[in-house]
Amino acid sequence: MSAQMDTREKSLQRHSPNQNHLLAALPNEDFARLLPLLELAAMPLGEMLYEPGQQMRHAYFPTTTIVSLHYVTESGASAETAGVGNEGVVGVALFMGGDTTSSSAVVHTAGHAYRLDGRLLKQEFNRGGFIHGLLLRYTQALMTQMSQSAACNRHHSVEQRLCRWLLLTLDRCQSNDLVMTQELVASMLGVRREGITEAAGNLQRAGFISSRRGHIAVLNRGGLEAASCECYEVVKKEIRRLLADVQYRQDDIVAITRQQSRQY
Repeated sequence: MSAQMDTREKSLQRHSPNQNHLLAALPNEDFARLLPLLELAAMPLGEMLYEPGQQMRHAYFPTTTIVSLHYVTESGASAETAGVGNEGVVGVALFMGGDTTSSSAVVHTAGHAYRLDGRLLKQEFNRGGFIHGLLLRYTQALMTQMSQSAACNRHHSVEQRLCRWLLLTLDRCQSNDLVMTQELVASMLGVRREGITEAAGNLQRAGFISSRRGHIAVLNRGGLEAASCECYEVVKKEIRRLLADVQYRQDDIVAITRQQSRQY
């Protein structure tokens, strides 16, 4: 029993629910109720969490992973409608009145997330109170991101869109070295690979990024921000508004987590 407790506590030192901003915002009582129900899940690159029309069974609260929400056409073409990182939750349809979605959700940056049974998330939402309001605020921020992505994909250049996408990815990562291929980025933006190659080449010659096979390193974030369209700031501002009242309770979370680990 002691060995199991030690293993659990070591795991919690590396991975904690408070790495997700929504979970970190919960009052102690709500967090303590949810903690035993959260399951740490590894999220390998390319894993499909949902497919269009598939019943959704779990919600995912990313901590170090980033999940891309995609719309896929009948021809197989796809484009990202939004990304979800440690600022949010994957599976808003579960508490917004449905258990299926017309889009897919796929991991585009490997890492970890906390998984919660969809029925339990719906129960928590229906309780009302703080969780209800917090999830609605996040859903509004997600809708802003989706609508801004649609406008951006229609009116801005591939280079501007690439800058926007890289900046939003950086905001959700802990590293300036992004593990991804140009094919993956092309799929996210819904453009041909040749367009991404040209845009990335322009940014590299400007000294903003360094691109090599399977990696994109950001060298000059300020340069990317200057080269991006206004869409990045719109989305970033809405996420900031969402998190404006979030009070991180890291010490409280650690104490609650250790107390509950002793019950196993």
